[in-house]
Amino acid sequence: MKQTGSSLPDAAPGQLHRRIMAIWLEQLAIDRWRQKTLAPEGLLQGEGADAAPLALVVETARGVRIAAANVAGLEAGAAPGMMLADARTLCPKLATAPSDPAGDLAFLEKLALWAQRWGPWSAQDPPDGLVVDITGVAHLFGGEEALLDDAKQQLAQRSLAARLAIAPTAGAAWALAHHGAGNEKREHAILRPSDDMARRLGALPVAALRLDEDVLLVLRRLGLKRIGDLGGVARDALARRFRNRHAPAANPLVRMDQLLGLVPEPLLPVLGWQAPLVQRRLLEPIRYRGLLDRVVTDLAEDMVRTLEGRGLGARRLELAMWKVDGDVVMRRLELAAPSRDAGHIAGLFGRKLDDVDAGFGIEMVRMRSTWSEDLALAQGDFEVAAEGHGTSLSACIDRLVVRLGPAAVRRPVPRASHVPERAQTWRPALEPEKSSQETFEFHKRPLKILDKPEFIAVLYASPDGLPRRFRWRGQVHEIARAEGPERIAPEWWRERSSVRLRDYYRVEDEEGCRFWIYRNGIAGDGRGNDKVGGAPEWFLQGMCG
Repeated sequence: MKQTGSSLPDAAPGQLHRRIMAIWLEQLAIDRWRQKTLAPEGLLQGEGADAAPLALVVETARGVRIAAANVAGLEAGAAPGMMLADARTLCPKLATAPSDPAGDLAFLEKLALWAQRWGPWSAQDPPDGLVVDITGVAHLFGGEEALLDDAKQQLAQRSLAARLAIAPTAGAAWALAHHGAGNEKREHAILRPSDDMARRLGALPVAALRLDEDVLLVLRRLGLKRIGDLGGVARDALARRFRNRHAPAANPLVRMDQLLGLVPEPLLPVLGWQAPLVQRRLLEPIRYRGLLDRVVTDLAEDMVRTLEGRGLGARRLELAMWKVDGDVVMRRLELAAPSRDAGHIAGLFGRKLDDVDAGFGIEMVRMRSTWSEDLALAQGDFEVAAEGHGTSLSACIDRLVVRLGPAAVRRPVPRASHVPERAQTWRPALEPEKSSQETFEFHKRPLKILDKPEFIAVLYASPDGLPRRFRWRGQVHEIARAEGPERIAPEWWRERSSVRLRDYYRVEDEEGCRFWIYRNGIAGDGRGNDKVGGAPEWFLQGMCG
């Protein structure tokens, strides 16, 4: 970069030959919500889809904020980042729906794989952008203009509003897609190798450098509002001003060099993962169960060979059967542990085919492993195989799951929480432990813990708070013995500030029945719905053996 003089320095030789296409999905969250909500009703292409103001909201520590808004909502004043209460003041008729940022990111990843139709690799530009390397492929579409036309048409068919640009670097393409003057009119922006980069990029605002908001605020206060203004400032002066900022988004000099291709900008391409898949296209449609079982067995053997070649084992499998009339019958299977046992897989699917109606016949069967895990090759036990008996634990569990359902075959495991109802959870039978943290002494807990604590009416309590008599489920229990308390504080990292602490007691009534009860809160602790604390409440949570 020059220190003074021209508004933009000359780019490094040879960098202009690389071609990058940036895609900005300016309404990604709204478009995805519209597809998910309105498409089944046929309203996706309706002219009135954006007639009513709509905002997608998200819960924050300071209240509900707007994450995205449709065209009508933006025109009404509902800007992203605004508090919902403030937006409702400007637009009382503003409708809201919950935002789904995780779903948007997953959708963007799938879209990046789909965008590889225009180039050898693509990368995500969260939260609403894509970058595609189109170097050397534009002639396949008839030129860069035709490529952009095709991209815009394909995105429009998927009801995605997008702005596109092509430039020698990812930074320049991003800048033109977001802030290019042509894109304000939904026109394509192309920065050709022969174009004057100083003129095209120098007029863009400094926000086109993809800087943080605090850095943009500093530049605006210094009077540097456009990229060309940075060329009039000595580079040493900018380096001193931002010398402690090493992240690219916090240093305008780094972003300028990336924009012009003087320094490389690392991008993480999205790589597609092909799920192991095998299929059979039958010469004649089959209608009988015996033939279908044979096809499934052949597919299981083919799947095992495919998985073995990749060093994988199947955890989740799908079996799809295409019938002559166009109907598709789907059966799914989830295994307790990675497996490459063809007989086991075919046997499990066989129990799921009893209710399949072949109709006029099945003409194609496909098996796919949607979830696979590493499974190393191992030497088999020839003696056990020759004897032909013995069933592994995972195979037994798989058979029980197929017969009883996945919810019926589970095991309780401890969880790192001192709140009793959270102290254990249910997991699949052979799922490995996810945490090695030290657990609590669960042997001191009652054998039977209620799923939800039940309120008890304490008829008399001693001054120290220990109950002497309580009513539960219409029956009065006189307490003969009591032990406690065991104080358990709220989990402040996940609970609300109004949650009260608990004092647990082990009590025994006159008939010898033992209960585990607790007092919720202390009088005057300032917690609870009344903001003062009020009188504590008593609950019964378990029964001892």
